[in-house]
Amino acid sequence: MTPVPHPRERRRRVRLPVKHIPSTGERVTEREITHPVDLCLPSGRLNPEAVGWTRTALHRTGLPGWGRNKRFEYWSVVTPTAIISLSISHHDYRANVSVSYVDRSTYAEIRQGGNTWLPGAGGLGSATSEEPMEARRRDVLVRMTPHGTGTVLHAASARIRVDLTITGGPEHESMGVVVPWSARAFQYTKKDNGLRAQGVVVVEGLSHRVEANESTAVHDRGRGRWPYFTLWNWGSGYGQDSLGRWVGLQFGGKWTDGTPSTENWIRIDGRLHKISSHLAWNYDPARWLERWSLTGPGVDVVFVPEHHLQHLFDRWVVKSRSDTCYGHYTGRITLDTGEVVTFANVFGHVEEVERRW
Repeated sequence: MTPVPHPRERRRRVRLPVKHIPSTGERVTEREITHPVDLCLPSGRLNPEAVGWTRTALHRTGLPGWGRNKRFEYWSVVTPTAIISLSISHHDYRANVSVSYVDRSTYAEIRQGGNTWLPGAGGLGSATSEEPMEARRRDVLVRMTPHGTGTVLHAASARIRVDLTITGGPEHESMGVVVPWSARAFQYTKKDNGLRAQGVVVVEGLSHRVEANESTAVHDRGRGRWPYFTLWNWGSGYGQDSLGRWVGLQFGGKWTDGTPSTENWIRIDGRLHKISSHLAWNYDPARWLERWSLTGPGVDVVFVPEHHLQHLFDRWVVKSRSDTCYGHYTGRITLDTGEVVTFANVFGHVEEVERRW
């Protein structure tokens, strides 16, 4: 059983990252969970048995109480011509719903949605996330409906309409992991990519077909209680390695540093290989379009951006800043088996996000 910090630690204000890791990265020992488990104890504190990672969604993520709970669902679909994103989040005191369309030829963005303050109970309360998830703000509606092993995405707004079906292969694995900061501050995240999308997106009256053989989808699910001051990195990519195998890349940092958990992995032809190392993220926040590097035990990866997008919401007490770059990954990852996986020009994204929430 992975130890959880003593409850007295909740009295200290946690600020992420809780620890700065060395430039060479840092290896950790992680536990794979193979049976369903509750994220929380009946008291609402973190269940120590929930700390670990899974190859499929096994955590029951009910979050009792009100005030610091964070629940969110994010989908992004990449086609040869566009990047379509849908998001629902509910943070007890604030809810957000959004849908966006980015033209990959110009990176011009249309974004619809916004915040609702002191909302009622949101559509993300299911402990198993097997029920439809829906949120609305004024004339913007986003709905995410689990359907068998896939998900049906729908969004409607004045300028964008989305109707997509997301599917994965029969042997497709994805990672869920619990990151503990204390008995009262913790996060469950489920990260997935390399999924297929098919359907139609209508932007300002113009229809765009999305075909399964030329699109890929990314999914990020979160349930937990975050510290007020938060900083994280996230990166994801999907393409082929030097042997022609389909690989999914998933990297994270800062928010996990100093904990016994990471959200790093590589998937090869559907099979997930966990990277149990905290990675050093090196980049210049004054020059987002310069090269990024991700290094650690068994990982040597470079990301070359081609475009940068920033979203900023700042009301002093509540702040959300995200700097996202789209571009390509090149590098090498050594698996636990000793096999070295090399890849080049894998399209994806990296981001730095700062939150006061």
